[in-house]
Amino acid sequence: MARFEKKIHAEGHLIDSDLLSDVMDRVIREGSRFKIIDLQVGKTNEDPSTLEMLVESDTGEQLTALLQELSDFGFVPVEMEDARFEAAPAAGVVSEDFYSTTNHATEVFLGGEWHRVVQQRMDACIVRDDDTFRCVKLRDVEAGDLVLVGLSGVRVIPEYTPRDRSNFQFRGNEETSERQVRLSVERVAGMIRDVREAGGRVVWVPGPVVIHTGAAPDMTALIEAGFVDAVLSGNALAVHDVENAFFNTSLGVSTKDGQVAHLGHRHHMRAINVIRRAGNLPNAVAQGVLTEGICHALVKHNVPFCLAGSIRDDGPLPDTEMDLIKAQAGYAELLDGASLVIILSTMLHGIGVGNMLPGSVPLVCVDIHPAVVTKLCDRGSAQAHGIVTDVGLFLHLLRSALCDDSKS
Repeated sequence: MARFEKKIHAEGHLIDSDLLSDVMDRVIREGSRFKIIDLQVGKTNEDPSTLEMLVESDTGEQLTALLQELSDFGFVPVEMEDARFEAAPAAGVVSEDFYSTTNHATEVFLGGEWHRVVQQRMDACIVRDDDTFRCVKLRDVEAGDLVLVGLSGVRVIPEYTPRDRSNFQFRGNEETSERQVRLSVERVAGMIRDVREAGGRVVWVPGPVVIHTGAAPDMTALIEAGFVDAVLSGNALAVHDVENAFFNTSLGVSTKDGQVAHLGHRHHMRAINVIRRAGNLPNAVAQGVLTEGICHALVKHNVPFCLAGSIRDDGPLPDTEMDLIKAQAGYAELLDGASLVIILSTMLHGIGVGNMLPGSVPLVCVDIHPAVVTKLCDRGSAQAHGIVTDVGLFLHLLRSALCDDSKS
């Protein structure tokens, strides 16, 4: 039987991150075989390890598919060839074997040296502009753009997760859950302080549950204290925030005592109407119509925000961008240069944001549903930290940790 084989190598924290065992399992699971040729283990936790191995498959197609999978782990052929590029035949159309990116740092080999890809994100093409290589969404590729094809001359550098990194995610019982939440909050507060001291940006992605759980005052306090540099969300967050500001309800339910308000089902539409009459949220604040809440604080403190619309939206508010392409662009602009992203109980917006981020940007996901946290962490890989808890409790504790400390 003919054998198809290729020597590959990788460098990095192969042992500490369990990368080596994952790769071996992947090779076997795909029906192929491997042989370790050389392994040099780093002497300290900071020193990288190097590995050279031979992978063998029964068919050329099987080997090609395996190499493509292993490239996402940072493995590249020993005999490196220059990357290949083909001109896009039409706008938004590329060659069938175009390279689809991950969210991990990526490099392209050309002219005897490696070039770092910029604007890193997952599910994009790599376009060459002279000596610059950048991630471009498929729909944004222009006719004639030079697009990376195949696997030759490209390598991925996976994010390293130290063994001793504390696990943010918890699933404790009722007797221990609050204590564990407090520990997680302390870690997140520390991350926010570090970003702030380094002059970085913290981007928040809150869902309407923030309002439903009565946590609007806590989120507002964080904005006023300067811990929020941008907000990405949907129409619902803003609608229920202004509803709460006008009527002390969210979806017609009192945020004070949890009772259903008389004719409360009308409140969110009445709130939308007030903002539309003013023109938009900034006008409502300037006119003294909107005097409290998250949206009021964002406008008052000049914190940029983007509200992405959906087919479910009532109204919507004039500030909500109903053009999906423009909304994505708005999100991407506010995420550019983000140092930390915090997602609060919004699966769709959270996963969307996670897909836009490079793997080097830490991401915290807080949700009462474990499946949401797990799904986002699976997509976000090493940089995602999951906290399974009530968003209202989390924000209340985080406000105490950050705002009380800032006053002392």
